[in-house]
Amino acid sequence: MNIVLYSSIALISIAFLILVIYVVQTLKTLQTTLQHVAKTVEEVEKQMHEIGKETAQLLHKTNALADDVHKKAESLQSVFDAVKQVGVTVQTFSNSISKTLTTNEKKIAQAIQWGQTLIEIWTKWKEKRK
Repeated sequence: MNIVLYSSIALISIAFLILVIYVVQTLKTLQTTLQHVAKTVEEVEKQMHEIGKETAQLLHKTNALADDVHKKAESLQSVFDAVKQVGVTVQTFSNSISKTLTTNEKKIAQAIQWGQTLIEIWTKWKEKRK
């Protein structure tokens, strides 16, 4: 019975030793994998830092461009106001001419008739003179 007990203990010890060897190998592999993951995380952190810098620069440039566009839009506003004022002036002038023509329509017609009559008289006078 002692032999069976010692044999069982020896077999359990060998099995435990094999288990420990495989656990050690697994832990070494895990350590290597974690080192690779750590390197990858460091690289990603560096890249994210660079991306952050580039994003900040891009944001500054975008803000500067927006300010420039805003200033140019403000300077164009005076041009648009001037064009609007010209349009209002032309409209007012056109309305004024229309009212004057409507008010003096009879006088204008008489002036045209007198002008035609004078041209006819002058033409007849010129013909008689020849």
